[in-house]
Amino acid sequence: MNLAELIAPIADDMKAVDAVIRARLNSDVVMIRTIGDYIVGAGGKRMRPALLLLAAKALGYQGSYHHLLAAVVEFIHTATLLHDDVVDESDLRRGRSTANAVFGNAASVLVGDYLYSRSFEMMVEAGTMRVMSIFSEATTVIAEGEVLQLMNVHDPDVSLDRYLQVVRYKTAKLFEASSQVGAVIAAGTPRQVEAAAAYGRHVGTAFQLIDDVLDYSGDVQSLGKNVGDDLREGKPTLPLIRVMEVGTPDQRELIKTAIQTGEADFEAVARAIHDTDALDYTRQAARAESELARAALDAFPVSAYRDSLLEFCSFAVERDR
Repeated sequence: MNLAELIAPIADDMKAVDAVIRARLNSDVVMIRTIGDYIVGAGGKRMRPALLLLAAKALGYQGSYHHLLAAVVEFIHTATLLHDDVVDESDLRRGRSTANAVFGNAASVLVGDYLYSRSFEMMVEAGTMRVMSIFSEATTVIAEGEVLQLMNVHDPDVSLDRYLQVVRYKTAKLFEASSQVGAVIAAGTPRQVEAAAAYGRHVGTAFQLIDDVLDYSGDVQSLGKNVGDDLREGKPTLPLIRVMEVGTPDQRELIKTAIQTGEADFEAVARAIHDTDALDYTRQAARAESELARAALDAFPVSAYRDSLLEFCSFAVERDR
């Protein structure tokens, strides 16, 4: 099942969210509008807003703030991407030049700040302290994850636990907050709210682990970013950590040098990853997270929305982009 089929039950809601995004990107400052339009035009999966909508609908939400809060999620996510691309010195995302490559680092950072600020302004409109608490905590944790990842760069001794902490903080936390907020605004039971958070946390972790796989198995056209970027940036992702754990001395030395310098024979690294079954190992780890996400949905009543959430578990691990 592709993403369009997954979100079919909330297709109209997603269009409404896009309308909110475009309306709230409007600013008297031309540069903000220009970069905002550029980012929105780049598309993206909108997975996090979709999870908020699906979780809310799965628990019978009938209110009027789900579109606004789903747009908040996308603003937070987009702000992190703008900042990430500056930190990583990336020049390609979603098959297009990054905003920092086109408009410069300063403009990208400042527009990212604007999106964060706008998102909190929008949260206030919803008038729910619980929602503000969840999102504000999420932005703090995401920032901590960014710093943790920065500390891990060029360190070949990063352990699995240290790496997974970065994944939970940097990527999975916003998935978790999205699903949890959906359950909160739908007045879910404490068990359902916790289940929604667990679902988002596990499906978000699975999503990132597959990103790790795709960095070494995809192509630029399908991924929308430069294949091998994580290696060139000295990031010790799970496939590399696995080679360091089970590879031969020569393979470990190759990966160690690659992580430390960001420079290595990419084909030799790819062979080492292949020979140690590191990609399959990473996929299996993603599938385990996906199964935990599925189990969490036992707390939700049967519905088309719950079915879509279940299908998201498969999509997160079977996708090729």
